[in-house]
Amino acid sequence: MKPQEQPTDRLRELCLALPEVVEQETWGDPTFRVGDKIFAMVKSGDERLSVWIKAPQGSQMVLVGADPARFFVPPYVGSKGWVGIRLDEDPDWQEVADLVRRSYQLIAPKRLLKRI
Repeated sequence: MKPQEQPTDRLRELCLALPEVVEQETWGDPTFRVGDKIFAMVKSGDERLSVWIKAPQGSQMVLVGADPARFFVPPYVGSKGWVGIRLDEDPDWQEVADLVRRSYQLIAPKRLLKRI
């Protein structure tokens, strides 16, 4: 992360680098979409900054079980397998980038997958 760069700015950079992604504010926070489908959403409502992403089946429990300080089951979408990643305590940005990319791949139309 560049000096003075905020975690939301870094996340925005990662998401908007993917093909045909748009940012849209929803529920008071940025969401990142491909088409009309959300693949990443920033959340700050619980006084902590995080991103919620779609995860492959089974990944949620593996990630949360391996490191519950960094990963959590988010409300509302957690029952659908989404994972929350804390961004406010020096996240591993390569890991965040990989997980965001995976979420995008689960949501994006197949024609776009060839471009990443």
